[in-house]
Amino acid sequence: MARKIAREQFLAFYDAEGSEAIMTTTVFLLGARANVIEDVRAQLDGSGIEIRSGTSLDELRAAFAEASVDHVIMGSGLDLEVRLRAVRAVFETSNGTTVHMKDWNSGPEGYLPFVQAVLGGLHGSS
Repeated sequence: MARKIAREQFLAFYDAEGSEAIMTTTVFLLGARANVIEDVRAQLDGSGIEIRSGTSLDELRAAFAEASVDHVIMGSGLDLEVRLRAVRAVFETSNGTTVHMKDWNSGPEGYLPFVQAVLGGLHGSS
Protein backbone atom coordinates (compact mmCIF):
# COMPACT_ATOMS: atom_id res chain seq x y z
CA MET A 1 0.00 0.00 0.00
CA ALA A 2 1.37 3.42 -0.95
CA ARG A 3 2.12 5.73 1.91
CA LYS A 4 0.04 8.91 1.96
CA ILE A 5 1.94 12.15 2.35
CA ALA A 6 0.70 15.65 2.91
CA ARG A 7 0.60 18.09 -0.01
CA GLU A 8 3.29 20.23 1.68
CA GLN A 9 5.60 17.23 1.91
CA PHE A 10 5.01 16.39 -1.73
CA LEU A 11 5.73 19.96 -2.79
CA ALA A 12 8.91 19.96 -0.74
CA PHE A 13 10.20 17.00 -2.76
CA TYR A 14 8.85 17.82 -6.22
CA ASP A 15 8.73 21.00 -8.22
CA ALA A 16 5.71 22.16 -10.25
CA GLU A 17 6.68 19.99 -13.23
CA GLY A 18 6.92 16.83 -11.17
CA SER A 19 10.72 16.64 -11.23
CA GLU A 20 12.60 15.96 -8.05
CA ALA A 21 13.49 19.26 -6.44
CA ILE A 22 16.79 19.92 -4.74
CA MET A 23 16.21 20.18 -1.02
CA THR A 24 18.32 22.68 0.85
CA THR A 25 20.17 21.44 3.89
CA THR A 26 20.03 23.83 6.83
CA VAL A 27 22.88 23.84 9.32
CA PHE A 28 23.07 25.79 12.57
CA LEU A 29 26.57 26.62 13.80
CA LEU A 30 26.62 27.19 17.55
CA GLY A 31 29.77 28.50 19.16
CA ALA A 32 31.18 30.75 21.85
CA ARG A 33 33.04 33.08 19.47
CA ALA A 34 31.03 34.92 16.83
CA ASN A 35 34.15 35.74 14.80
CA VAL A 36 35.04 32.05 14.42
CA ILE A 37 31.49 31.14 13.42
CA GLU A 38 31.25 33.99 10.92
CA ASP A 39 34.57 32.98 9.37
CA VAL A 40 33.28 29.43 8.89
CA ARG A 41 30.03 30.77 7.44
CA ALA A 42 31.96 32.88 4.94
CA GLN A 43 34.09 29.94 3.85
CA LEU A 44 31.03 27.72 3.37
CA ASP A 45 29.08 30.41 1.49
CA GLY A 46 28.05 29.19 -1.95
CA SER A 47 28.13 25.53 -0.92
CA GLY A 48 24.39 25.12 -1.46
CA ILE A 49 23.85 24.74 2.27
CA GLU A 50 21.83 27.26 4.26
CA ILE A 51 23.97 28.29 7.19
CA ARG A 52 22.46 29.84 10.31
CA SER A 53 24.51 30.63 13.36
CA GLY A 54 24.56 31.94 16.87
CA THR A 55 26.35 32.05 20.18
CA SER A 56 23.44 31.37 22.53
CA LEU A 57 20.62 28.97 23.25
CA ASP A 58 18.15 31.76 22.49
CA GLU A 59 19.57 32.10 18.96
CA LEU A 60 19.42 28.33 18.52
CA ARG A 61 15.78 28.23 19.62
CA ALA A 62 14.94 31.17 17.34
CA ALA A 63 16.42 29.34 14.36
CA PHE A 64 14.21 26.33 15.06
CA ALA A 65 11.18 28.59 15.39
CA GLU A 66 11.91 30.09 11.95
CA ALA A 67 12.77 27.00 9.91
CA SER A 68 13.59 23.33 9.93
CA VAL A 69 17.23 22.69 10.89
CA ASP A 70 18.90 19.51 9.64
CA HIS A 71 22.16 19.65 11.59
CA VAL A 72 23.53 21.53 14.60
CA ILE A 73 27.30 21.72 14.82
CA MET A 74 28.72 23.01 18.10
CA GLY A 75 32.13 24.42 18.80
CA SER A 76 34.08 23.40 21.86
CA GLY A 77 34.35 26.85 23.40
CA LEU A 78 30.86 26.65 24.84
CA ASP A 79 30.53 25.78 28.49
CA LEU A 80 29.64 22.10 28.96
CA GLU A 81 26.32 22.99 30.57
CA VAL A 82 25.37 25.15 27.58
CA ARG A 83 26.28 22.31 25.20
CA LEU A 84 24.15 19.87 27.17
CA ARG A 85 21.21 22.29 27.24
CA ALA A 86 21.61 22.81 23.49
CA VAL A 87 21.43 19.06 22.85
CA ARG A 88 18.31 18.85 25.01
CA ALA A 89 16.71 21.82 23.22
CA VAL A 90 17.37 20.30 19.79
CA PHE A 91 16.03 16.87 20.65
CA GLU A 92 12.98 18.30 22.39
CA THR A 93 12.25 20.36 19.28
CA SER A 94 13.05 17.98 16.43
CA ASN A 95 13.11 14.27 15.70
CA GLY A 96 15.10 14.77 12.51
CA THR A 97 18.00 17.00 13.51
CA THR A 98 21.49 15.64 14.12
CA VAL A 99 23.85 17.20 16.69
CA HIS A 100 27.64 17.22 16.35
CA MET A 101 30.11 18.47 18.97
CA LYS A 102 33.71 19.42 18.20
CA ASP A 103 36.58 18.36 20.43
CA TRP A 104 38.42 20.85 22.62
CA ASN A 105 42.00 19.98 21.60
CA SER A 106 41.84 21.16 17.97
CA GLY A 107 41.01 24.71 19.08
CA PRO A 108 39.11 27.36 17.13
CA GLU A 109 41.19 26.72 14.01
CA GLY A 110 39.79 23.17 13.97
CA TYR A 111 36.16 24.32 13.66
CA LEU A 112 36.10 24.73 9.86
CA PRO A 113 37.75 21.34 9.18
CA PHE A 114 35.33 19.75 11.66
CA VAL A 115 32.28 21.32 10.00
CA GLN A 116 33.56 20.30 6.56
CA ALA A 117 34.17 16.72 7.73
CA VAL A 118 30.71 16.44 9.27
CA LEU A 119 28.96 17.82 6.20
CA GLY A 120 31.16 15.79 3.87
CA GLY A 121 30.32 12.62 5.77
CA LEU A 122 26.63 13.35 5.80
CA HIS A 123 26.20 14.73 2.31
CA GLY A 124 29.25 13.68 0.35
CA SER A 125 30.52 17.25 -0.03
CA SER A 126 31.50 20.24 2.08
